[in-house]
Amino acid sequence: MLNIAVPLAFALVAAAFALSFWRLLIGPSTPDRILALDTLYINAIALLVLLGIHLSSALYFEAALLIALMGFVGTVALCKYLLRGDIIE
Repeated sequence: MLNIAVPLAFALVAAAFALSFWRLLIGPSTPDRILALDTLYINAIALLVLLGIHLSSALYFEAALLIALMGFVGTVALCKYLLRGDIIE
C-alpha cells in the first residue's frame, strides 16, 4: 500500500509546489508573494518528509525541521518588514 501512496503523494505535493512557485512569480501584491513563499517552504518540508519515508532515512526529517525553523523566521521577518519598514527596532 505504501508503494502506491508515496509516489502519489510525491506527485500531488510536487504539483502544489509548482503552483505555489507560480503564485510567487505572478503574485499581484507583496502579501500574496509572502504567502506563496510560506506555502513553498511548507511544500518543501512535505517533499523532504516523503523522501525520508521513501528512503527510510531520519536525516531528511532533520533537514525538514531546519527548513521549518528558517521558514518561520523568514516569514515573520518579511511580515514585520512589510508592516513597519524595519526588521530590527
